[in-house]
Amino acid sequence: MKIAIAGHSGYIGRYLQNFFQRDAEIELILRLGRSPDSDQHLDLLEAEKFNYEVLDEIDYVILTSAISSPDKCAAEFDLSWSVNVVGTEYFIRQAIKRGCRVLFCSSDAVFGDVPGTIYDELSETAAMTPYGRMKKTVEDTFKKEMRFKALRLSYVVSAEDKYVSYCLSCIKTGETAVIFHPFYRNCVTIDDVASAVSWLINNWEKYKPFALNAAGKELVSRVRIADEINHCLNGSLHYTISYPDEVFFQNRPRITQMRSLYLKEFNIFPDNTFTEKIQKVLEELKP
Repeated sequence: MKIAIAGHSGYIGRYLQNFFQRDAEIELILRLGRSPDSDQHLDLLEAEKFNYEVLDEIDYVILTSAISSPDKCAAEFDLSWSVNVVGTEYFIRQAIKRGCRVLFCSSDAVFGDVPGTIYDELSETAAMTPYGRMKKTVEDTFKKEMRFKALRLSYVVSAEDKYVSYCLSCIKTGETAVIFHPFYRNCVTIDDVASAVSWLINNWEKYKPFALNAAGKELVSRVRIADEINHCLNGSLHYTISYPDEVFFQNRPRITQMRSLYLKEFNIFPDNTFTEKIQKVLEELKP
C-alpha cells in the first residue's frame, strides 16, 4: 500500500508519518507540504501548482493540512477560506481524479452549539464558527463521493499538543498555569487518531458511512486534564482557573459533546477511560 500525508510536518502529520513507518504493509509514504524535507511541495493556497502526477500510484491520501487556529480562521477569514476550502477542495478533486482515496481530517467543530446535545455521525452539521464552517463545507462537497471519507477529531491529546505542552512548560519553569474554564471536549489521544486512520484505510469498503467521529467516551475539561497531569506527575503543576469573556467563545463552543456510533462496534481504538488514555501519554515523562 502506498500513502501520501499532506501536512506531514504538522502535529498530527508527524505522528502519522512515524506510525506508518513501522507498518510493514506500507510500501511508500509520500510526504507533502511546505517544509524543506517534503518529498513534494504542496501549498494549498496555490493548489493548482502542485504536481499531481506524483499521486498516480498513491492508494490513500491522508489530508491533515489546514489553518487550524479558530481565532486565525476568524481574524483572517478570506485567507483561511482560500486554504481550508478553495485549495483543499481543488486538491481533493485532483487526487480523486488520479484514483486516490482521500481521508480528510475534519473536526467536531462541524456541529453546532446546542446545549445538552450529543452529536454522532448521523447528526446534522450546523457549524457556527468560521473554522467549523470551513470543515463542514468540504465535508458537504464530497460526502457522496465514494473515494472520500472524513475523520472528525475531538481535541487530540499528546505530550506535544498545545495545551499539554503549555502545562508541561509551566512545570519546567515553575510558573503557575492559567486554565480557561469551562471548555469541554470528548478528548482522544494522538495514538487513537493513528489507530482510526489505519483502520479506515484498511477497511475503506467495509465502513459505509462517509464520516467517522474520533471521540473519547468521557466529556473532559481542561481542568480535568491538568488534574490528570498532576496525578501522573506528582502534583507538580500549579494552576489557577480563569473564566474567559464571551470573546473567547465566539470562535469555539464551551462544550462540544461528540460520540461515535461505530468506534466500539468495529473496535477501532480502545474504549478506555480518559485517565487510562492520558496515563499512557504521560508515562514516559514520569520522573
